[in-house]
Amino acid sequence: MKKRVTGLGGFFFKSKDPDKIKEWYKNHLDLQTDQYGCTFWWKDKEGNDCSTQWSPMSEDTDYYEPSKSSFMMNFRVENLKELLQVLREEGVTVVGEIEEYDYGKFGWILDPDGNKIELWEPIDKAFL
Repeated sequence: MKKRVTGLGGFFFKSKDPDKIKEWYKNHLDLQTDQYGCTFWWKDKEGNDCSTQWSPMSEDTDYYEPSKSSFMMNFRVENLKELLQVLREEGVTVVGEIEEYDYGKFGWILDPDGNKIELWEPIDKAFL
């Protein structure tokens, strides 16, 4: 099996007022925010373009369910389908089915504290 996690794909958290919090981070920390939050672009060790997403979401979002946590981490992975199979075999709770988009594949697991973790097999060039 290839590497499991290759980097941080994003950090998502609930906010009472996502637009206000994005504006605060823009004004005070110079994050270049848009409707989704802020995308940080970087190069991996092979020189490939990669991104990490920072996103405040509405406090009533159900996207993190079944987790009751106020945040969700997103990790970049190399082979989502294979990794989810290995994690199932290891007894990790896998939530839902793999979803595919133009920018990559997504799957979800729960950690022992019940936090939902999003696993992302990205297609970074889709953003360029």
